[in-house]
Amino acid sequence: MTSQVSSPAEPADETVVGEQRKPGGTKDVRRLDRVIIRFAGDSGDGMQLTGDRFTSETASFGNDLSTLPNFPAEIRAPAGTLPGVSSFQLHFADHDILTPGDAPNVLVAMNPAALKANIDDVPRGAEIIVNTDEFTKRAMQKVGYQSSPLEDGSLDGYQLHPVPLTTLTVEALKDFDLTRKEAERSKNMFALGLLSWMYHRPTEGTERFLKSKFAKKPDIAAANIAAFRAGWNFGETTEDFAVSYEVAPAAQAFPVGTYRNISGNLALAYGLVTASRQADLPLFLGSYPITPASDILHELSKHKNFGVRTFQAEDEIAGIGAALGAAFGGSLAVTTTSGPGVALKSETIGLAVSLELPLLVVDIQRGGPSTGLPTKTEQADLLQAMFGRNGEAPVPIVAPCTPADCFDAALEATRIALTYRTPVMLLSDGYLANGSEPWRIPELDELPDLTVQFAQGPNHTLEDGTEVFWPYKRDPRTLARPWAVPGTPGLEHRIGGIEKEDGTGNISYAPANHDFMVRTRQAKIDGIDVPDVEVDDPHEARILVLGWGSTYGPITAAVRRLRAAGESIAQAHLRHLNPFPKNLGAVLKAYDKVVIPEMNLGQLATLIRARYLVDAHSYNQVNGMPFKAEQLAAALKEAIDG
Repeated sequence: MTSQVSSPAEPADETVVGEQRKPGGTKDVRRLDRVIIRFAGDSGDGMQLTGDRFTSETASFGNDLSTLPNFPAEIRAPAGTLPGVSSFQLHFADHDILTPGDAPNVLVAMNPAALKANIDDVPRGAEIIVNTDEFTKRAMQKVGYQSSPLEDGSLDGYQLHPVPLTTLTVEALKDFDLTRKEAERSKNMFALGLLSWMYHRPTEGTERFLKSKFAKKPDIAAANIAAFRAGWNFGETTEDFAVSYEVAPAAQAFPVGTYRNISGNLALAYGLVTASRQADLPLFLGSYPITPASDILHELSKHKNFGVRTFQAEDEIAGIGAALGAAFGGSLAVTTTSGPGVALKSETIGLAVSLELPLLVVDIQRGGPSTGLPTKTEQADLLQAMFGRNGEAPVPIVAPCTPADCFDAALEATRIALTYRTPVMLLSDGYLANGSEPWRIPELDELPDLTVQFAQGPNHTLEDGTEVFWPYKRDPRTLARPWAVPGTPGLEHRIGGIEKEDGTGNISYAPANHDFMVRTRQAKIDGIDVPDVEVDDPHEARILVLGWGSTYGPITAAVRRLRAAGESIAQAHLRHLNPFPKNLGAVLKAYDKVVIPEMNLGQLATLIRARYLVDAHSYNQVNGMPFKAEQLAAALKEAIDG
């Protein structure tokens, strides 16, 4: 994570720091402290790749950054239509930032649909770069434009840059042995080159990337590099772009260390591999591909050299069944999915509760119900994670707060699973999974020791003096049962979904035993050692804003804005949602009003009201997109004044 200490508030708009004349040139260079850029086009226009490359170069330059990829659920939506628009937003700055930004300062629109879908988010005065080649009469009518927005005055309030990107790209590649259609595919690289010139981004990394990506097709690599350089040169020579911009590295925003740009799913995958190494256990992933969790399966499949085994099952139930079998066999077992998959896995999660085996269930939440919005974000699986199983089947819940924090959350979920012999739900979401930010690579001595002791022999003495192994004889501190690897002599024991007898693990239908086992399993979860929740309250505020998961960035940005305006407001954020931190009740009762923003209809607020009898106020959004800082700041200001 980037530093959260002594950072300036995120301003609502870009801030001009200064202007200077470019040495030996004629164009002005304007220095900014932050910029928000959005690339938008058809899902086949390469907007995600363009944004990802711009982000990588920005990270290597040393800026703090936050990204928001946004793409359709269809594999290939109809070209030129509003449902087919794909976008990538990047916010980068010379200081610590927390969100992808509320509104873009620059919109790159590759066609009329991209302009139409995004123009409402673009503030007046912002720059809009449009690919004029795509603004044909038919293409405009397809999205409802009766006249050209480039000519009818509707864009007069913006700094409009009409650029024939397709024509310029084809002209730049005329010496290559490519068809026109093949040449047109490189127009995203032309746009990337133009924006790289415009914001003084490094170029070497992108050229290396293209050579590597198309190593088996050197002609295609050379063509993409030529288009990229042509875009850069166009910015340098055209009169339409009289100003370029500089955003200095965020030198004071980061603690000393080695950093890399990382997405939430990649950080989670790295966290799982690291956890397996720190536990000295092989990692087994049993998974079925599902958006937006599939990237974890893809990434872990690359790391067999670290003892990782990935199993792509035929369905969700088989995926978690294999993972639970691996847990029984002594592996660090993981299954990854999103909300619909959790529904299918619920019976096996209950079995894991009964067997009391360590298992990580990673839920990358998305919009629901049912198939819902596969590529959009939501936080609506909290109650499912808490109660979505038959019977009393309590499961710990851990939620990361930023893309980089997914690494630490994976380690924390592993600690709980291994220490307490329980399945653990890890709740990320699409916003964290696909978004990215700088991540400080930890030193080895900073990582927790997660090693476990397997049962080695008898652990109980009968009245006649016989030494036996009891699979449900518990550690008095953690209430965890022993973990006995199959094949260990003398540790034979029965497993299954029918209720176990305390101690022996034999099948038992006795009412008193069932009551005892239910209460013991609940006590084990209630007794999990989790850190106290920390409260950020520099001015003894009357109002507390409480969040969980990916709302951290927008909430913190909103709180900074309010404090910069002289308001007093406290903030706390939950990582552990079951059990709650032990001091949470006292924290909540210390404030006159508690506001809980969530990307659902008030699930944490429901739990807080029920558990602590606090009249928590919900502020909810379920539109598939993360909160905007300005929107939250306005809602919290209303709560302060109310």
